Amino acid sequence: MFYSSDTMNSCRMILCTGDRSSGMNVLLSAVQTHRCAGTAASLSQSQTTANKHASGPDTGDKPRLRAIDLARKVQQEKTKPPAAEPPVSGQQRRVTELKQFSQQLQNVHPNVLAKHLHRSVLYRDKDVVIINKPYGVPVRDDSRVTSISSVLPVLSKLMDGMKIKSSSQLFPCLGLEKETTGALLLARSEEAAEHIINLNRNNQVQRKYWVITVGVPVPSEGVIDIPIIEKEVTGAQPHYKMALSPLFKMNNAGDGLTKVRAHRQAQPAMTRYRVLDSSSGCSLVELQPFTGAKHQMRVHMAFALACPILGDHKYSHWSKLAPQKLPERVLGKLGLEQTKIRYLPLHLHSRQLTLPGLSHADISVSCPMPKFFTQTLSKLHLSLPDTTDQK
Repeated sequence: MFYSSDTMNSCRMILCTGDRSSGMNVLLSAVQTHRCAGTAASLSQSQTTANKHASGPDTGDKPRLRAIDLARKVQQEKTKPPAAEPPVSGQQRRVTELKQFSQQLQNVHPNVLAKHLHRSVLYRDKDVVIINKPYGVPVRDDSRVTSISSVLPVLSKLMDGMKIKSSSQLFPCLGLEKETTGALLLARSEEAAEHIINLNRNNQVQRKYWVITVGVPVPSEGVIDIPIIEKEVTGAQPHYKMALSPLFKMNNAGDGLTKVRAHRQAQPAMTRYRVLDSSSGCSLVELQPFTGAKHQMRVHMAFALACPILGDHKYSHWSKLAPQKLPERVLGKLGLEQTKIRYLPLHLHSRQLTLPGLSHADISVSCPMPKFFTQTLSKLHLSLPDTTDQK
């Protein structure tokens, strides 16, 4: 510890006078005073050093931001105007909205989906319920997304007015594919479900679908009776698809057909089709399946008639997995680019459902088309048939 010369001289003068006690007191007071002054000087020097570090040393190092500076910077970023997005066509916007809507339905809380289905009920009685199935929602349980089957208990309670002691149930009888929209039949008891399955097995349940095809089927009306079998597609991306398994082939002379042996794993598949309208290289076609083979209508349209369903990215190609390739004329009508086709939904709609009533007259329900379906019809200039013209 060092003391100033003035302090030491004062101490010596007091000690020389002989008043040692007073001199010691003065010396202690002076030491304490010097310590306080030294402490203050140290604090002042530390504060100066801290300020230098906060403001950045003279060496040119990047200064450290204070919390308030970071907060101001974040606030400025939030208030910045959003970057201008490139213009998109109306059809691209609709396809994007549809994709988002489907994802929302698949991931929402089951109660929300149940309320949506409750608002879409087309018909109900004590035996059956027919609802308008939305696009992109699977009927059967799917661990990845919310399915219709998983919300049937909630839907049943909603239909009974949320009664606590309600014991009613709903059972899916005739399923629809995840990408198919339209009339979905539900039974209100196990007995009713078994009865409907038997009716369908005996071709007493009539289901008519509307599809938009790429191409015009020739002839414009007929019945496709070609079995279907699952086959492996080899190549860079091995996968499985349903394919045709014909019972006849052209004879060697080329002037007739020869019956071949049926493959034991092939499934019978029969589909009646009728062209309702055609324009812009596309068609609105009514399909009526008489059997229930997997992907039956999609396979028959793509491989038997060479007119795949619009938005069918799986069966528009055989040897690869890729988005559907559309002609330039169709792309122009839809206002789409080929790079955006992967967002185009499958245009397959369960339009009409007719079945004998279990306890009263026959039931016949027509289901309205989803918005994206009607918008595509308008873009392609395809007209809906008159109700009196439907068979």
